[in-house]
Amino acid sequence: MNNSSTIATMDMGGHFQGSILDMVLSAGIIVQFVLLLLLLFSVVSWAIIFMKYRVIKKVQSENDTFLDAYMKSNKLSDVLPESRKYKFSTIAEVFQSGYQELVKITKTIGASSTRETKEQALLSMEMRGIDNVERALNRACSAEATKLESALGFLATTGSASPFIGLFGTVWGIMETFKSIGARGSATLAVVAPGISEALIATAAGLAAAIPAVIFYNYYMNRIKVLNQDMDNFASELLNIIERYYVQR
Repeated sequence: MNNSSTIATMDMGGHFQGSILDMVLSAGIIVQFVLLLLLLFSVVSWAIIFMKYRVIKKVQSENDTFLDAYMKSNKLSDVLPESRKYKFSTIAEVFQSGYQELVKITKTIGASSTRETKEQALLSMEMRGIDNVERALNRACSAEATKLESALGFLATTGSASPFIGLFGTVWGIMETFKSIGARGSATLAVVAPGISEALIATAAGLAAAIPAVIFYNYYMNRIKVLNQDMDNFASELLNIIERYYVQR
């Protein structure tokens, strides 16, 4: 810290003055850079927090609506056009993937020219057709889970790295303060306090960026865990329906 910045935060009697903004403006260039970096982390984190809140709320709402339509339908073919209405529904996407694989298998059987060939194709389909549908459902579940978790890694990074970045700024600020003290040859509280206060702002800023990021990261991961479980349950139920259908054939 230079002498002018220290004097700017003290009155003639040696008492500390100035707001947090004054302390930030009078801090060293490294501390200011750390504060700017933490501000960027915080702004991006809050943007992700609000974005994920809207997305997850929309996903849950459309999942519930789609499941209501699915339960009221008697044919899978009737559910398909309904599923396309819900762009945010993860369960609707899983259904579409499974149904499309089912259609491919059905077309393969229908393309057989003779009854004997069709019977052979049907037998072959019963052996590996269900596995194909299961893999399609699993891929869809994994893809939707990945989309739900996108950008949450930044919250985890902010929660783990921000306190250390802030601590770095604090340590650097204190080093500069003691360097200034050594140059002036004075170590009174009135001289030390302003510089240390400016340095500690970096730690406070690091915690301010990290705490919301950690809280909302854990909150959203728990919400996504529930949504993933719903997808897995639906995929298992759909697979059982398809399997019963082919067994009956």
